[in-house]
Amino acid sequence: MRLFKFSRPAPRIAVRLLTIILAITIALSASAIYAAPAVAADGQNPPSLREQPKTAVHKLQFQSSPATPPNPQLLALRGPELPADTGSFVTAAVDRVGPAVVRIDTERTVSRNIDPLMEDPFFRRFLGEDLRSMTPRQERLRGQGSGFIIDKSGIVLTNAHVVDKADRVTVTLNDGRTFPGEVQGTDEVTDLAVVKINTKELNLPTATLGDSDAVKVGDWAIAVGNPLGFDNTVTLGIISTLKRSSAAVGIPDKRLDFIQTDAAINPGNSGGPLLNSRGEVIGINTAIRADAMGIGFAIPIDKAKAIYAQLAKGEQVSHPFLGIQMIALTPEMARENNSDPNAPLIVPEVQGVLVMRVVPNTPAEEAGVRKGDVIVQIDGEGVTEPEQLQNLVENSQIGQILQLKVRRGAQIKELAVQTAQLRDF
Repeated sequence: MRLFKFSRPAPRIAVRLLTIILAITIALSASAIYAAPAVAADGQNPPSLREQPKTAVHKLQFQSSPATPPNPQLLALRGPELPADTGSFVTAAVDRVGPAVVRIDTERTVSRNIDPLMEDPFFRRFLGEDLRSMTPRQERLRGQGSGFIIDKSGIVLTNAHVVDKADRVTVTLNDGRTFPGEVQGTDEVTDLAVVKINTKELNLPTATLGDSDAVKVGDWAIAVGNPLGFDNTVTLGIISTLKRSSAAVGIPDKRLDFIQTDAAINPGNSGGPLLNSRGEVIGINTAIRADAMGIGFAIPIDKAKAIYAQLAKGEQVSHPFLGIQMIALTPEMARENNSDPNAPLIVPEVQGVLVMRVVPNTPAEEAGVRKGDVIVQIDGEGVTEPEQLQNLVENSQIGQILQLKVRRGAQIKELAVQTAQLRDF
């Protein structure tokens, strides 16, 4: 009994032993739980982590992490993911019409006036006849412009001023082939000309003619030509405005309403095509303003379509003519003029077209039109702008009698004017 009592542990030692036993038990249980195999989604046990490669561990970690949205900046920098360059509408338009655009080189002989000093007997006595004979009397001038083929037979459309008075015309195709050209017809009033090249029945590329009446401000405009000798040059812009009168442009001797564009046009572009976004010719590049940048003018293609067949046949284009110089008049302008004591004439205070000059030996003079008359009607149609009057005359026939209603001072007069061909005066 005493031995048993001696071997019984003290209370404090028992508590410590019990605590150690519990801690060891909990540690062994946790170790068993951690070593238990994981169960896959399909109910099968995957290999242990010791058997898995490191990539598998990263894969499990990636799959268990939430999805991260892609960085848009990084996506933008990924070159291989960008769409391939398929060209543009400009490329397609030029590919369609470019082969039909040609370069036109011209030569002409001009006579040079001899210096009047060389004709003076006093200077001839001292300078001698030899020096006088060395002075050239003729000179060869060369020019260059553009054009485009509109018929496979070799019909080329260009500007009249490109081939004006040319003795020799050479047409160079887009592929470098050259042909002698023959001017079939020109019309200075519309600045249009037709040149024929003999291609010996070769299959030539042609340009597709569009509809200039369908053009709107803001449409794309593509100019093709040979500016300053740089062949096959393309510039891009928009249609800036429509129906810009030739008088407003600064060339009153023409009868045109131009297409205005900011596509770059330079010397040498004259006669080349102005294209729309579909590669159709909507105009013929013809003029620029020397005092401005980004302002060019083209003849509407509908005007060329109306007369190029006549030019190709060598026929004269009809341009009815009255023979007056005129400006627009409003009642306010008339009152301001009449209040000036130094005004050259007193004009009726009405709205119409004021005659500033009557050209001698013209239909207007023969009909009795006078300076200071205000034309208010033609054949019963009211007129208020010179362009309107000119268009009415242009759309009449040669020899047609037009009834003019004019205000002359306080009087109203009816005058009958028979139109004539413009070139006859």
